[in-house]
Amino acid sequence: QLQLVESGGGLVQPGGSLRLSCAASGFTLYYDSIGWFRQAPGKEREGVSWISGSGGSTDYADSVKGRFTISRDNAKNTVYLQMNSLKPEDTAVYYCARASRSLAGIATLHTYDYDYWGQGTQVTVSS
Repeated sequence: QLQLVESGGGLVQPGGSLRLSCAASGFTLYYDSIGWFRQAPGKEREGVSWISGSGGSTDYADSVKGRFTISRDNAKNTVYLQMNSLKPEDTAVYYCARASRSLAGIATLHTYDYDYWGQGTQVTVSS
């Protein structure tokens, strides 16, 4: 059974850091591009970051460039999102997802390009 499980969320003060993890089970991540998304209350789910299967290519939403870093450890079947300089507007449920293999590694932050999703982890940035 294919699963993605996010962890690492929590409550952090503005300016703080968190590292989210996305662990895969039931399949090997090595050939798959993975994306991170977030959804704040009352808002649509938005793309945050994308990483290619090899980890050699990445992409970020403008709102997180320079603050967030996506990475992966294929030996651990895990993708990470390091979030620094967090702001209250980063508060959301964060999801990881697998990009459709039909895209053949094309970078995308559109939700419709992803076929498997985790259950999400809450990130709250507040003083």
